[in-house]
Amino acid sequence: MSIATPTDLRDRLDRVATITEAGLDVHDEAALRGELMDELVFEAVFNADAGTRDAARWVIWSASQALGCGSASIHDLYRARGRGEFDVTKFTVPAINVRASTYLTARQAFAAAMARDAGTVIFEIAKSEMAYTDQRPAEYTAVILGAALREGWRTPVFLQGDHFQFNATKWASNPGDELEGLRDLTREAVAAGFLNIDIDSSTLVDLSLPTVAEQQQVNADNTAALTRLIRSLQPAGVTISVGGEIGEVGKENSTEEELRAYLDAYLVLCGTAEPISKVSVQTGTSHGGVPLADGSMAEVNIDFDTLRRLSTVARESYGMAGCVQHGASTLPDDAFDNFPTNGTAEIHLATGFQNILYDGGGLPDDLRQEMMDWCRTNLADERKDGETDEQFLYKTRKKALGPYKRQLWTLPVDAAEAIAANLRAKFDLLFDELGISGTRELVERYVTPVAVPRPLPEALGGRSAAAVRAGASVFEDDGSGE
Repeated sequence: MSIATPTDLRDRLDRVATITEAGLDVHDEAALRGELMDELVFEAVFNADAGTRDAARWVIWSASQALGCGSASIHDLYRARGRGEFDVTKFTVPAINVRASTYLTARQAFAAAMARDAGTVIFEIAKSEMAYTDQRPAEYTAVILGAALREGWRTPVFLQGDHFQFNATKWASNPGDELEGLRDLTREAVAAGFLNIDIDSSTLVDLSLPTVAEQQQVNADNTAALTRLIRSLQPAGVTISVGGEIGEVGKENSTEEELRAYLDAYLVLCGTAEPISKVSVQTGTSHGGVPLADGSMAEVNIDFDTLRRLSTVARESYGMAGCVQHGASTLPDDAFDNFPTNGTAEIHLATGFQNILYDGGGLPDDLRQEMMDWCRTNLADERKDGETDEQFLYKTRKKALGPYKRQLWTLPVDAAEAIAANLRAKFDLLFDELGISGTRELVERYVTPVAVPRPLPEALGGRSAAAVRAGASVFEDDGSGE
């Protein structure tokens, strides 16, 4: 039985769960977590009828709330880390950007974490990735929570907006519009259930200014403005985890002077609002790595000493979890155990999983070739003088993931199984190297799940969106961010 309409959805839930105004009463957990979840997630992404699609998303959200794997903030665990309540050199939290075959990929990550009794895993998506992978926050939330439910996860799920980044060119011409665009994205993400947000206005740092404090001022200003907005939007009882950034990935390595200048200015601007709990810094990496002419990757030398020193300053002087490492998924496998030992709070991993999809084996040759041809045809204006075909395709092929999203979700069984096995092996390795085994106990100790019910959608008998808006409290966010 397919789920084409809201009536079909109700029929599929018969004797499995009951839809109520308050949420979902689950009667048959095994059935809900089984093949039915596969159907719900698929319809939450691809159903052409917006009402049915949103109804499927509501069921997934409500099921996660009912079964102990709802969306949560990692903020309180990070604050405990900043207070030194556990050994900060034992583990680094992986934050996984899932760009393609999202359900399949997330299921492998959850399975690998469960095998290690791990709970400290973040699933994130960046502002830029939302565009080229065709995954808006509400969809991403439904897929990740659906994967958690399917794998039997019973621990809070951490969903994160990554690189909510300011565009320096747009800022220079119209800063008001650029800031409002980031505010709109933040509102969308929080409404979708993202309870962890990373703000990146490091792109606006002007190194031509005479002092480090002046260079970091606009960064501090914008991080504080979005922090105040986030605090006005967060659900009752939840403190959203917020991160900042001082070093744009791929640029000069960060310094202690920059970190202190940024945080000192930011904390003044934050006033009484709960501040960020982590800071991303630059230590020598670049997003996706640097492809050489023959298609191989340039060697990366991470400055672990800088990472260790700045993480120590962030913890000991500002009570934060430490520093965050971006652009690391393409590092050699034997590099990852250096992150916990140097006190790194969090590490962001993206392109390595995309590379497994494209190059690890399993992807049908004809589909891969079609995607590469799409890049050559549609992205020719992005080819730089002197680039080889290998370099051009490596840098642009991420943009084929959105146009081919459905094909990557509906791969032949043998192809999907091969890719899943390769992804699982990578997650096994990363989770071991990052030391997250046994961290479910820390999540249970510090993260208190908060019920965040969603209004029943109109397609399932709830009030219309217009009626909900008309009855909204006068105390809701007014858009000022104050």
